[in-house]
Amino acid sequence: MSGVSIQVVYGDTGDVLSILGQHITYAERTHLTSRQMNGRLVRKTLSYSKQVEMLEASSAWEDLVYNLTRPLKTLRIEVKDKDKSRFRRWQPRSPATAAGLTDHIWTVKELLMTVVAPDIINTK
Repeated sequence: MSGVSIQVVYGDTGDVLSILGQHITYAERTHLTSRQMNGRLVRKTLSYSKQVEMLEASSAWEDLVYNLTRPLKTLRIEVKDKDKSRFRRWQPRSPATAAGLTDHIWTVKELLMTVVAPDIINTK
């Protein structure tokens, strides 16, 4: 007997299946990309995290780099050329530019130089 059975561990089964469908390829592809970019998520490696805070910081950095600085081939859009040359021209886009969160692909230097205001903690 062979096949795939789906078991939802977290969340409502209907909600999860409506978002992901019957296949988990999107989730698995995301996990693979995270493991490739973040050594702290790989098993049996020297870059493991001893502290949860360091794992969270590393995961946040990986998310920022992926979404702001990496142009993805699947998100690029074709640029219409006025002289109609036979060469296609493509505008690279990162996930953040495709979502409309920014107007350009960031550099790592730009990402490191950006100051983010901390959340204000209400002590009342």
